[in-house]
Amino acid sequence: MKNIAIQGIEGSFHDIASHLYFKDEEISLTCCDTFEQVFEAARKDPEMLAVVAIENTIAGSLLHNYELLRDSNMTIVGEHKLHIEHSLLTLPGETIADITEVNSHPVALMQCRSFLQKHPNWKVVETDDTAGAAADISRQQLKGHAAICSKHAAPIYGMKVLEEAIEDNKHNFTRFLVLADPYVADNLRDKYHSNKSSLVFSVPHESGSLSQVLSIFSFYHINLTKIQSLPIIGHEWEYLFYVDLTYDNYSRYQQSINAIRPLIKQIKILGEYEAYK
Repeated sequence: MKNIAIQGIEGSFHDIASHLYFKDEEISLTCCDTFEQVFEAARKDPEMLAVVAIENTIAGSLLHNYELLRDSNMTIVGEHKLHIEHSLLTLPGETIADITEVNSHPVALMQCRSFLQKHPNWKVVETDDTAGAAADISRQQLKGHAAICSKHAAPIYGMKVLEEAIEDNKHNFTRFLVLADPYVADNLRDKYHSNKSSLVFSVPHESGSLSQVLSIFSFYHINLTKIQSLPIIGHEWEYLFYVDLTYDNYSRYQQSINAIRPLIKQIKILGEYEAYK
């Protein structure tokens, strides 16, 4: 049994991603209201894993989660990319004509903007969680209310799916990271057979300092698949660089890390793992 902390409740996209990643295993969810609570729950229990969204193909990176990961003691042991499909859920017996209010997470509402614009009379209300909106409607028996969330939440909360695939962009994917305490990480992945790494580093505030680092990765045939910069608080115009690297030779990857160390001010390996196939 694997205990996994997620942001959201049963039926949420974090729940779906967790079950798909550990599809052949029994898992138990610790459902949290915020990502801060996810990392706090994992901090208190070194055996607990966490599944955390890190970026979306439409909404972009979840910048705060990068900071939470950097400040935690957790390491990335895997990733899952989930196709996000939104559905419109109501109480049984309700129809489109009955709807007066729609509830969901602000990102989900944004991703269904075109659908909502077709119904200008609906009141749109933001909530903390997609599946949580469905759970609230079901618990309070709110007639005339609809939730935008995954269709998988419908049977969990006794709801009806009125419309499926209402998202504007059908190429909507969210990347989730699977995190573990370093104490148990080696039981979940073999880093020596990994092909992807995530790390964060800073460079001297000098001309060409970042390009030198990137040139070294190129020299060692390390593929840079993502770079995200965040300002260092209290240091004007200085940044932390979060990068994802892919490679087909772990030893060569290690050589590249050793080669950049004299050129950087600080570095933290956030995880070495197998890229999502």
